[in-house]
Amino acid sequence: MFFGVNYQFWKVRIKIFIESIDRGIWNAIVNGPYIPISVVNGIFVAKPFDELTDVENKRVQYDCVAKNIITSALNLDEFFRVSQCSFAKEM
Repeated sequence: MFFGVNYQFWKVRIKIFIESIDRGIWNAIVNGPYIPISVVNGIFVAKPFDELTDVENKRVQYDCVAKNIITSALNLDEFFRVSQCSFAKEM
């Protein structure tokens, strides 16, 4: 969906849109998911949810919002396809 016609046009606009919500969300999209880790007996393990600091929790929340925005954008394609079919039937 993001590599088709007018990619550069939409890339700039979606970046501006997401940054207007919160720049942390754009950071999550560019850098990938944030996985808080702790060291247990010299081994890196994912931190349990109840041990997250406020800052770590905020970064994890950015990932969730970014996923929601992206999946919503993918669903828009389906919405427009259905809308066009309904419009064509009315004509």
